[in-house]
Amino acid sequence: MNRPTGNLSVLFRPPTAPVERQPLGPRGLLHKPERRAFLFLQGPPGPMMHQLALAMREQGVKVERINICGGDQADWPEPATNFRGAFRDWPVFFDNFLREHQITDILLFGDCRPYHVSARGVAALRGIRTYVLEEGYLRPHWMTLELDGVNGHSRLARNKEWLVEQARALPPEPYLPPIRASFRRRVRDTAKHYIAVHVGRLTYPFYRTHRPGSAFMEAIGWGWKWLTSGVRLRQTNEVLQRLEGKSFFLFPLQLSGDYQIRSHSPFPDMRAAASYVMESFARHAPSNAHLLIKAHPFDTSLSNWRSYVQGRARRLGIGEQVHFVDGGNLEQLATDAAGMVCVNSTSATLALAAGRPVCTLGEAIYKVPGLTFSRHLDEFWTDPVPPEPGLYGAFRRVLVDRCLVRGGIASESAVQTLIHSMLERLGCLAE
Repeated sequence: MNRPTGNLSVLFRPPTAPVERQPLGPRGLLHKPERRAFLFLQGPPGPMMHQLALAMREQGVKVERINICGGDQADWPEPATNFRGAFRDWPVFFDNFLREHQITDILLFGDCRPYHVSARGVAALRGIRTYVLEEGYLRPHWMTLELDGVNGHSRLARNKEWLVEQARALPPEPYLPPIRASFRRRVRDTAKHYIAVHVGRLTYPFYRTHRPGSAFMEAIGWGWKWLTSGVRLRQTNEVLQRLEGKSFFLFPLQLSGDYQIRSHSPFPDMRAAASYVMESFARHAPSNAHLLIKAHPFDTSLSNWRSYVQGRARRLGIGEQVHFVDGGNLEQLATDAAGMVCVNSTSATLALAAGRPVCTLGEAIYKVPGLTFSRHLDEFWTDPVPPEPGLYGAFRRVLVDRCLVRGGIASESAVQTLIHSMLERLGCLAE
């Protein structure tokens, strides 16, 4: 695949140190010394990270692995280094491992997990590169892969002039075949991982998962969603029928346990965010406007969002203007809405692609002046300014070129596409 080439200035730093974002250069290879040694930490549940390691080794790249829980060990069917100590011992253990194995690169999934935050900081002290893999900024056909951090930690410049300038030098985004996904495959991989986490507590006694809640309660939540799917569909259809022909704003909920909320927003959880949005709507929205709050499709918390939203709306005196759905076509809703309010959900890209106004309340990769609303939420209800013409297209072109890799983790074909994309992006394909 032919890509523009150029120099990339790499700045290594502890992840907590304040630093001005540096514009990313052309996609090119981030760095390619003569000898490379990768260390893999936690990845997404499933076999992808191990398959990637095998592919890297075929290209002559050394790959090491540290397991920190039973789930990691279940996903890595070969000998690896197991860390079973207390978290306070992790930084020294990790630093010794980097030195002894002469590690040059680290790959991990999720830059805000406690072990990974520490690892990124320790690696930065030695000038070791950390690559962060995450769910895609654009879904479902992409994954995110960036140097140092993603989301609020991304180094992609939030500067519209720079984005437009960079986009001019890039070719149009090519048509690529869709990435297949299997919900059953993802459930299987996730269940296997977290069952192993639970079973492995005897051998990893100090490990505490970064996820709030328990895998058992999450399984119950999925069962409840399946049992109530018919009721939720009927309720969604009734709400959307009542909204036909009316002007409404869309507020898609995110998962309270997501680090997008916990680390990149001013809210402790999504209930606090929903309360904030409804309070602003009650005080400043026109009397003929409506607010549609949509549940996250993967929310299995058993939290009764419908009751909470309706009760809060009644207390604010906007019970007839606020609606809740647990379903519906998000892309169509984003297109039909007068505007979208979100904390920092990737759902915003659907609204931006449709030219709809977006107000974001947290740190987000797309929070660019001219692309999203730059004033307070209170003013958004009466003056929802749409994105500047052509700016989202420029943003997307640069985002795909600098920050994304094609593929996924929910089918074998998606994993194989992702592995090839990552080998190319990381400069691990033999010339």
